[in-house]
Amino acid sequence: MLTLNQERLYISSEFGQRVREDLEANSADLAAENRRIEAALVAEESQLTTDRATMDPTEFRLLAEDFDERVTGIRSAQIEKREALQRIADQERGRFFELAYPVLFQLVEETGALAILNQSAVILSSRQIDVTDLAIERVNAAIGASPLPDEPLSTPLPRPSPQDTVQETPPQGDD
Repeated sequence: MLTLNQERLYISSEFGQRVREDLEANSADLAAENRRIEAALVAEESQLTTDRATMDPTEFRLLAEDFDERVTGIRSAQIEKREALQRIADQERGRFFELAYPVLFQLVEETGALAILNQSAVILSSRQIDVTDLAIERVNAAIGASPLPDEPLSTPLPRPSPQDTVQETPPQGDD
């Protein structure tokens, strides 16, 4: 049996670090956009409040309702952008483990182990069976940072089954 700290494998890999950096950069861009939008809305609201004194009440009410609707729409759009960033980060995590699977499978075969257990599920073990550092090294060599695909929401490829790696001898005929 081998153990692996899946969380450390992910966050310590070049891939996981790239995803974290992308998420931080995109989150910072979104925060800056939110600040710009907020400043524009505050200025517009202030102007609307100032203009109220000289405006027909019906006209003001229509403008105020329009402003409120736009603010609600903008908030919803910004929340959706934030959620989309998180969805991409979650999908990238799944893609990482799909790409890492062949590397981990190779470790099992090389060591003659029967399985790799997630370290968090193991109560007590010897450090000798922890392959996290070796897995990080091998995964980095195999997939690196692996940039975000053009279609980040696409479905990952299915994992190869252990049977796919076993080469069978074709049956011999009675010729």
